[in-house]
Order: sequence, then structure tokens, then C-alpha cells
Amino acid sequence: MFLFLTVLQAIVAAMLVGVILMQKSEGGGLGVGGSPSGMMSARGAADLLTRTTSVLAVLFVALSITLAVLAAAEGKVESIDQSLQRDTAPISAPADDVPLVGDDPLAAAAAAAAEEAPATSTDGSIPLDQ
Repeated sequence: MFLFLTVLQAIVAAMLVGVILMQKSEGGGLGVGGSPSGMMSARGAADLLTRTTSVLAVLFVALSITLAVLAAAEGKVESIDQSLQRDTAPISAPADDVPLVGDDPLAAAAAAAAEEAPATSTDGSIPLDQ
């Protein structure tokens, strides 16, 4: 039922767009010539398009409300799922032998690098890699 009404809604929407685009912006309708007293004269076409637009607009709104009510009735949840349990293992230390300094692996790596290489050379100059 919901799918049928959704397809019908799409068809009504396409027809509504087509009827609106056929009208003149001044409200003159198609402007197609014909017999002056016939139904498809310029005035008769304008009246027909105006009535068709009104009927399609009312049908579109009615279908929209019906689909909203059906969607709300079908999607009703009886209880809320609150089972957000995480089953992940805790984060372990890095695989190499770098100790953590205050839980900061970058500070530990910098401390290890500082212990390996002296900060200054024997002649008092600063190395280029710093």
C-alpha cells in the first residue's frame, strides 16, 4: 500500500509540474488558438489548466499527508535499543622498546633520540639535523 501510494505521489507530482509549466506566466494558459467559442480556446484552455492544477495540488497534499501518517504508523518503535557495548581490546604499548613518557609516545621517542646523540658537537657548533 505504501509503495503504491508513493508511486502515485510521484506520478501526481510529475503531472503537476507539467501542468504548471504549460501555463503562461500571466495566467493566460496555453494560448493555443482554436474556435473562439470552443472549450480549447485560449480562455477555455486557461480555465482547464487552472482547474487541473487545483485538483492535482489538492491530490498531492492529500497523498503527502496520507504517506506521512502511514510512515509514522509503520515505523513506530516499541523500545529503544541501548546496547552500545564496545567489545574492543584496550590499546597496548607500541611493539618496539620505546617506553612511554607520560602516555606520550612522541615524547618518549624524542627522549630516546636525545640520549643516543649528543646535542652539541665537541667544537661547540649545533648539528644540522636539529
